[in-house]
Amino acid sequence: MNFENSLAFAQSLDQVDPLRELRNDFLFPQQNGKPFIYLCGNSLGLQPKAAREVLDQQLTNWQNLAVEGWFEGDTPWMFYHKELKKQMSQLVGASALEVCPMNTLTVNLHLLMVSFYKPNAGRFKIIMEAGAFPSDQYAIESQVRFHGYDPATAIIEVAPQPGEYTLKTTEIIAQIKEHGDEIALVLFGGVNYFTGQWFDMPAITKAGHEVGAVVGFDLAHAAGNVPVKLHDWDIDFACWCSYKYQNSGPGGISGIFVHEKHFKDTTLNRFAGWWGYQEQQRFKMEKGFVPEAGADGWQVSCTQVMPMALYYASLQSFEKAGFINPLRVKSETLTAYLFYIIDEVNKSLGIEQYKIITPRTTNDRGAQVSIIAAKQGKHIFEKLVENNVLGDWREPNVIRLSPVPLYNSYEDVFKTGELLLSISKEIL
Repeated sequence: MNFENSLAFAQSLDQVDPLRELRNDFLFPQQNGKPFIYLCGNSLGLQPKAAREVLDQQLTNWQNLAVEGWFEGDTPWMFYHKELKKQMSQLVGASALEVCPMNTLTVNLHLLMVSFYKPNAGRFKIIMEAGAFPSDQYAIESQVRFHGYDPATAIIEVAPQPGEYTLKTTEIIAQIKEHGDEIALVLFGGVNYFTGQWFDMPAITKAGHEVGAVVGFDLAHAAGNVPVKLHDWDIDFACWCSYKYQNSGPGGISGIFVHEKHFKDTTLNRFAGWWGYQEQQRFKMEKGFVPEAGADGWQVSCTQVMPMALYYASLQSFEKAGFINPLRVKSETLTAYLFYIIDEVNKSLGIEQYKIITPRTTNDRGAQVSIIAAKQGKHIFEKLVENNVLGDWREPNVIRLSPVPLYNSYEDVFKTGELLLSISKEIL
């Protein structure tokens, strides 16, 4: 598409956007009586208007049914997680049996590593991306120490080449092959939080399996953002938070995926809990853990009804959109337009004030553009917020802007560029 740097052009794209009405399903924060242009969905998604209604329904059930709400009412809490599984599965390319909403992201990462990180004297290393989100770094470090290994020797971090910000798939695969016989687990993010790079998940999985390693992914920045096919790509396990691109509210419920090929593997360790026990036998209160079929067998604690209700509310918007594929079509163009607009700002300034570190190739990025300001980056970010454009700042020097196809418009992108140019002219 040949883009134009004008409000009329941006508005013309919005007029033909088949998903434009979805924007009305969300509540935008306001400042000085005006709504923000919200470009921070990669950190916390907007509140769906349906959230209050769905949450009120469960509060009413609690009020009227009390403990009987576990078994009575329109949505008995005992089975409430099943209300989400079909929709979740369509967002991550899995069967409903392979996914389950439960806990929070890092808790689930630990629980899954209990099962899938099985080090021994010869094969004990974990290979991951350098600069992964700190929660992943800390979880992996602690798991390695728990098994009696030194993170300095047991964790292999694949870093970009000097002067570069993103990884080449060939570099990742080369590292997997180099350390092949020593690798117990390949554990990457689906999309890197800092640069917005979408890793080649099927290629990484294939390389990991070829050397005999288990392969898992943290999809915090991928689920609900880019199309993934966890089952078809033969990924062993994955987990994600739901409060970024999936809009389930701060600290919202997490989700897990376990490939069905592992369901009958009795050699897998688990940190078991009552709620993962066979559903039909659960209330017999018998000793000896027997897991429920599928991903549900990794549950530990009982259903978190209120967080699940908020997740359920958000999933309705994805269903209205037709799930991830129509959203991805819009996202590709919307993000490409943001690239174009930033390039136009640099062109107007006559310098590369804003260096884009997110890959420009469509298949290598999701709905995020990370930029480094050559001068006064933090000040520029603060001026954007002051003028009702809300992205986010990541130390030491990156502004992340995330145009989310569920609720962002091409006009949002154009006006952000217009403001970025205006602020830049004032300070340069």
